[in-house]
Amino acid sequence: MKKLIIIDGNAILYRAFHALPPLTNPQGEPVNAVYGFFSMLLKVIEEQKPDYFVVCFDRSSPTVRQEMFVGYHAHRPKMDDGLVSQMRKVDEIVERMHAAMFAVNGFEADDLIGTIAKRVQDRHSGEPKATPESKSTRSWTSQDDEQIETIIVTGDRDLLQLVDKHTKVMMLVTGLSKTLLFDEKAVEEKYGVTPAQFIDYKALIGDASDGYPGVSGIGPKTAATLLQKYKTFENLYEHVGELPERIGLQLATDAEQAALAKKLATIIRDVPFQFDLKKCACIDFDIPALQQEFIKLGSNSLQKRLATTFPEFAEKKKNKIPDGQMELI
Repeated sequence: MKKLIIIDGNAILYRAFHALPPLTNPQGEPVNAVYGFFSMLLKVIEEQKPDYFVVCFDRSSPTVRQEMFVGYHAHRPKMDDGLVSQMRKVDEIVERMHAAMFAVNGFEADDLIGTIAKRVQDRHSGEPKATPESKSTRSWTSQDDEQIETIIVTGDRDLLQLVDKHTKVMMLVTGLSKTLLFDEKAVEEKYGVTPAQFIDYKALIGDASDGYPGVSGIGPKTAATLLQKYKTFENLYEHVGELPERIGLQLATDAEQAALAKKLATIIRDVPFQFDLKKCACIDFDIPALQQEFIKLGSNSLQKRLATTFPEFAEKKKNKIPDGQMELI
């Protein structure tokens, strides 16, 4: 089975920026988030050995969710200037290494990830591979029948709703060092709901990090118990009269905000943008260009890891890593 890795770029950058101590390149510019991002990138490629690789980013323009709910992300502090500059640097390096990268104004990286995962799996699900109407927004390779396993790398549990028999989520749980791989069984064991129920679960409990409420007084345990019995958000509300008085009253009182929470929690899976799996192949990486970028960062350790991550490059490598460069942890 072929393997596709999708990196949630913003989630990894935020995690790296806050997990690593201040680091600078030879020019004195901050690079801790850049270093952490590419350290994780090399780790994932070395361990998973993917055939295809994609990075998705948010953009600063307002999103469809902010249009739905003015409080969405409104409580989040302004992004640190040091992180903003490093995001631009990561964009440049990812582009130079010829890795596939996507960002669409008005949508979050989650939506792009969800759309890509769906398009890839639709290739062998019996659904139409392309229609005249879709030619402007999708393009397929000549290998449409090959099975693809998709692994999403993120620190955002919203993406667990995308888990299915062909899609897994590699979740960062401690800094950049510890990850957990979630398949359908692992999601249910951890949260008490299936991936398909995860949107309804979020509708009931809300999301403080994104700034929207669910149903007052209903926490994760109660939400999971309700969904185990009633299966869906809609069916739960159809049977609200059967529930204990306190819970029934809470659901009835907060029905409108719970319905909004469900819309906000739902990842959009039909974002219109051009996608060609063939152009996401790892064999197209420009490793010498990536090495030059690591030299600019002043990182011996990242340069050395290229040899273990891409052994075929190590055999062809002609330039020795210059002595005396700063060694980043």
